Amino acid sequence: MSTAEIEVTDAAAAKVQQLKEEEDNQYLKLRVFVTGGGCAGFQYGFTFDEEQADDDAVIERNGVEFLVDALSYQYLQGSVVDYEEGLQGARFLITNPAATTTCGCGASFGI
Repeated sequence: MSTAEIEVTDAAAAKVQQLKEEEDNQYLKLRVFVTGGGCAGFQYGFTFDEEQADDDAVIERNGVEFLVDALSYQYLQGSVVDYEEGLQGARFLITNPAATTTCGCGASFGI
C-alpha cells in the first residue's frame, strides 16, 4: 500500500522515539486510526502497538514507524501527523485536508 499520501513531521517522529526510549521498547510503533464518534462524526486516535497487521500501511520517518489500518487510511489520505506542545497541552494532532468540519480541540472531524 502506498504511504506517500500521509505525512509525518519530524516533531511527531522525535516524540515517538522519545517514548520508545522511555518504555525501553524499540518494537513500539504509533498506530494512527479513525473511529466513529466525537462531536463532528469521526474521531482520531493514537495508540502504541508492537504488531503490524497485513493490511496496515507503514509510514517511516527518521527510523520511527507509524501504522495506519486500511479502513482509517481512506480517511487520512493527504493528512499530516504532527506533535505539538502548547497552551492546550502536549498532543499528537492531524491536519486533514479532507475534513469539512472539525471540533474546537481538533480531535474529531466530519467529511
